[in-house]
Amino acid sequence: MSTLAGKTLFITGASRGIGLAIALRAARDGANIVIAAKSAVANPKLPGTIHTAAAEIEAAGGKALALQVDIREEDQVVAAAAQAAEHFGGIDIVINNASAIWLAGTAETPMKRYDLMHQVNSRGTFLVTRSCLPYLKKAANPHVLMLSPPLNLDPKWFAPHTAYTIAKYGMSLCVLGMSPEFAPMGIAVNALWPRTVIATAAIGMIDGVQVEHCRKPEIVADAAHVVLTRSAAEYTGHFAIDEDILREAGVSNFDAYAVKPGAHLLPDLFLD
Repeated sequence: MSTLAGKTLFITGASRGIGLAIALRAARDGANIVIAAKSAVANPKLPGTIHTAAAEIEAAGGKALALQVDIREEDQVVAAAAQAAEHFGGIDIVINNASAIWLAGTAETPMKRYDLMHQVNSRGTFLVTRSCLPYLKKAANPHVLMLSPPLNLDPKWFAPHTAYTIAKYGMSLCVLGMSPEFAPMGIAVNALWPRTVIATAAIGMIDGVQVEHCRKPEIVADAAHVVLTRSAAEYTGHFAIDEDILREAGVSNFDAYAVKPGAHLLPDLFLD
């Protein structure tokens, strides 16, 4: 079975949630994890910091480098990529996980929220990928993975939260453009999205969502592991769904991923 042993993963927003779950899965292989996130001081509303994440990663068998990074700031991102490459000898994989969410209509979306989502989601994804590109070019099996959805242009996914949809689809549009752009370099660029709502701090932004109707972040982490251990030359430009990837890998029982096994699961946004 392919592993991520010795690989260096640069993961944005890895102090908690899906980003941390992906980090811990890779750490169990013996990977090096760069935790690029803003949270350096504990927040009672949002548990987890770059330092607590680093401790968990080390305990799981990986090596960690905790870097406080605001991916809206170009100087910080460029410096973090350089520091990561120097510390671990390169960067093999980039996980664009950091994302801002505000699920509201046009009148209820302040421009500061609009700007934040676009600065973090689409611009941040572009900036992080661009900053890591020189190091990815030197890697043996380089991957870029966006935690973003398939591009579904049904108006029903725009009308309730146009600003968020545009910003989130910006990440997916990076996949659409960068995958053919980077293919001659041997760099894979893919997207991964959960079939169901995942139990993270972000679900607090979705009205009516109860955690018992969600799956755990580990399902996305296991699916990401499958994608990241594939040949970059052969698997690129895909908008993968976590459950589909795991079924292809031989998983047939998903009960272990449910917060409450047997409970009705809520489908995630952007999937028909």
